[in-house]
Amino acid sequence: MKLRDIAHSRAGDKGDISNVSVIAYDPKDYEFLAEAVTAERVREHFSGVVHGDVVRYEIPSIAALNFVMQQALGGGVTRSLALDPHGKSLSSVLLEMEIDRPHG
Repeated sequence: MKLRDIAHSRAGDKGDISNVSVIAYDPKDYEFLAEAVTAERVREHFSGVVHGDVVRYEIPSIAALNFVMQQALGGGVTRSLALDPHGKSLSSVLLEMEIDRPHG
């Protein structure tokens, strides 16, 4: 299944850093998301786009994960000729990640 089947996402940026959150539609799915969507999986999913570290922050009180990705925007908004210099489309790309269905 696609990550988008159980979560929505939002992206932000600061310089060459992209910040992408993944928020479970149903808080009961948070534990599954935390297991399935690791920093390593996100880094792999964005290989070729993200050239730096990916750090995951867990926010269980709102059933969300937040990924901070370094060297993700081709130099940053003011230094890149990219079509999407702010990286807003990265949230949609992340939601295309294939994950296993939760058991139970």
